[in-house]
Amino acid sequence: MGMVIQIAGSVLILAAFALAQLGVLDVKSVRYLVLNVVGSAVLAVDAAIGRQWGFLLLEGVWAIVSAVGLVAVLRRRRTGAGAGAGAE
Repeated sequence: MGMVIQIAGSVLILAAFALAQLGVLDVKSVRYLVLNVVGSAVLAVDAAIGRQWGFLLLEGVWAIVSAVGLVAVLRRRRTGAGAGAGAE
């Protein structure tokens, strides 16, 4: 089961990256950031359970940075600033 969870988390992050590289998603779009937050959070939890500290550091920071970016995008949307920014 652990391997399935790792693959799922990795696929989410890699999908976001690939879609951004192909110009399908903007790196400041909600979809891109959600894929990164969810994927990295899943991997961070798995790393914590497995006591893989280096991997936990990488994925934990990735999740935090993505979450901060997501909150910023959602706040901008809510206030109406940057209308059209972060288009998906």
